[in-house]
Amino acid sequence: MIKIYKYLHPQLVIFLEKNTRDAVVEAMVETLESAGRLQDRDSFYQAIFDREKIVSTGIGMGVAIPHAKLPNYDDFFIAIGILQKGVEWNALDGAPVRLIFMIGGPDDKQTEYLQILSSLTNAIKDEQRRKKMLTLNSPEAIIDLFKAF
Repeated sequence: MIKIYKYLHPQLVIFLEKNTRDAVVEAMVETLESAGRLQDRDSFYQAIFDREKIVSTGIGMGVAIPHAKLPNYDDFFIAIGILQKGVEWNALDGAPVRLIFMIGGPDDKQTEYLQILSSLTNAIKDEQRRKKMLTLNSPEAIIDLFKAF
């Protein structure tokens, strides 16, 4: 089983006060770029929105998992965005989103990608974990919640 923990980094956990899905995505892409995780900011940003046009990545429970897989990436990464107030994301359950897990990585490692998605989904199904994430204000403390995953 893939460990989500190994894809997380404190530099990629951000606390946001944004009012729209697009502003959230923009801020998270900027964070990834500043951290040196993106080879081409614009193509990653576009891939995130292209995926969002197919079907919303708002999976319910106040969570969205926007993702993009592109050529020339060696490894996956996950940025976590935590919102003070929920934003409209066209989520499956209609609920506003406050927790965003943005996944990026190579387009030729589908098995690893599906394992990441499965482990992440299992971790965020836990309502107590989701609630705890909304009360913490330290990137390290957020990441600690995923040590078992």
